[in-house]
Amino acid sequence: MELKKKRKMSIWRYLTLGYLIVILTGSILLVLPWAAKDGQSTSYINALFTATSAACVTGLVPFDTFTHWNLFGQIVILLLIQLGGLGFTTFVSILFIMVKRGFGLFERSAVIKSLGSNSLKGVKTLVKQIVIGTLIFELLGAGLLSIRFIGDFGVGQGIYFSVFHAVSAFCNAGFDLMGESGSLSAYASDPLVILTICSLIFIGGLGVCVWGGIFNCKGNPKQFQFYTKFILLCSVLLLTVSMGLFLGFEWNSAAYEGKGVGGKILCALFEATTARTAGFYSVDYNKISNSGYLLTVILMFIGGCSGSTAGGIKVGTFAVMIMGMLAALRGKQDINLGKRRVDMSQLHQALAIFTAYLTIILVAVMTMCAIEPFGFQQILFETVSALGTVGLSMSLTGSLSIASKLILILLMYAGRTGVLTIAMALSRKNRTEAQIKRPVEVIFIG
Repeated sequence: MELKKKRKMSIWRYLTLGYLIVILTGSILLVLPWAAKDGQSTSYINALFTATSAACVTGLVPFDTFTHWNLFGQIVILLLIQLGGLGFTTFVSILFIMVKRGFGLFERSAVIKSLGSNSLKGVKTLVKQIVIGTLIFELLGAGLLSIRFIGDFGVGQGIYFSVFHAVSAFCNAGFDLMGESGSLSAYASDPLVILTICSLIFIGGLGVCVWGGIFNCKGNPKQFQFYTKFILLCSVLLLTVSMGLFLGFEWNSAAYEGKGVGGKILCALFEATTARTAGFYSVDYNKISNSGYLLTVILMFIGGCSGSTAGGIKVGTFAVMIMGMLAALRGKQDINLGKRRVDMSQLHQALAIFTAYLTIILVAVMTMCAIEPFGFQQILFETVSALGTVGLSMSLTGSLSIASKLILILLMYAGRTGVLTIAMALSRKNRTEAQIKRPVEVIFIG
């Protein structure tokens, strides 16, 4: 019995290995000759990079998706996006339900941790809500996009483009089939396309805990739980503030040149939405101002919400850090939010995540700067985009060396599975060490 317990893998290892298997399977399919339009085998590093980007719902690509991949390759990418978006463990949960196996405590914990929830009750119901909700939103998005795309590309291709972009947007992947025209640049001033894509990205980035909170209360804000209200408030506030800043920074910049008032407002909304989680773009990021560049990097670093298809350190982490800082500056021991209190252990975890992400980015940037001839700004933008699973780029990805592509692959993988998840998967608990409490010392800070 003791040997069996030791051999049993932790939930963290199941999660990390699950994503790894999906990525490797996708890379093998993409390297096949009949996945590319020219009928030639794609180099394995580029196939692996694309599969990682799709499964980790990032959007960074070594070459244009529509130009390089044929229908088979595009469908493989779409399936990887859907698998990565819904989450590997969600599909494992579905298999448990389909074969009528009961959930044990171990399986329930694995699902709960991967979805960002904190309750072991109603896992089957939660998984069903996720799948049904995802399909409903993706179909609604595809229906709205088809109004424009069928007219532009014909019935067959228009429907296909609508479904592909709806799935890519809801899963916060950022893959597009618009060729080398520049993602959604051709639709920068089109309210139907921009607002639909923004809505899908925003909803997908909220996370299943928020969806469940809204669904269980039948959309009545008065009955929302604290976490649902808190995340909705933070997300809307972050979106509104960043949109206003983009308008101020880019109003007279080269990126917004030639666009009317309505077009500039749509561009600002799209930048504020996609920079936090998805890789679509409607303006050239090589033309944005220095202030707009820095704001984009900050938003990519923050990302979306826990248990969502988005990456980054997460909105909740960022909010807890800001509140903890304000509480510390005021000399308070607790973080109070109205009539509620946030446990200090959450602040410690938030600081750990922030420090881990920042350290990884600094190491990656220094390494790539030593390898590549490109400027610091471009490399920083690319690394933050990869770790935050955003997918925005300053036209750098395809020109990188194999070593730099491998670094970005590791960043995308770490960003999707979670830095702390990987750390937990690699760690081994030492019960003796955990029981020992060392003498306390004071370190002067500030």
